[in-house]
Amino acid sequence: MRRFFVAALVVASSLLVACGDPSAQPRTLTVKQALTSSTEVLEFETPASRQELFREIVRTSQAEAGRETNEPVLFPMSEGGRLVGAAPGLDPHADLLEAPDAGHPLQLVFNGRERWPEDRRDSLQGLSEREAAELVARSLLSHWGVSTDQEIVVERAPGAPYAAAYVDGMLRINPSFLYLAASFGLTSAPTP
Repeated sequence: MRRFFVAALVVASSLLVACGDPSAQPRTLTVKQALTSSTEVLEFETPASRQELFREIVRTSQAEAGRETNEPVLFPMSEGGRLVGAAPGLDPHADLLEAPDAGHPLQLVFNGRERWPEDRRDSLQGLSEREAAELVARSLLSHWGVSTDQEIVVERAPGAPYAAAYVDGMLRINPSFLYLAASFGLTSAPTP
């Protein structure tokens, strides 16, 4: 009986070693899956996984920057119903939750087709989706050089295959992108 117990213990410990540390497992989602999934799926991902997904979005945005194409891009822009192309690429060191003070603030309106949730989320650094959307919208619009006296409607676009799209004076933001952008701020804090 004792041999059986020892053998079972050896087999069990071998399986645990073979599986490795579950926190060190590679991420399971691709950027496309992350954007088209619900935000709840992203909340179950590790912060490191969300950070890597955000870095991948930044790299892809830089590769797509300014491209005039009819193929899907992460940050499409259109004017007058015509696709202009991909927006300028994101700065890999920019924290999108730190909106710039542009001097002439844009007038943002958040009463689109789908309501932005107001409950605060740990995965959004304690902000609500609505608050995070405002900061990200201001950061993106400033980075893209958008300047207007007209109101810009910031619409929630869950499940969209893009991170954010500026379409004829309307900014559509995929809420999953907010969760990925919020993970960047966790790494930008100085380490002790």
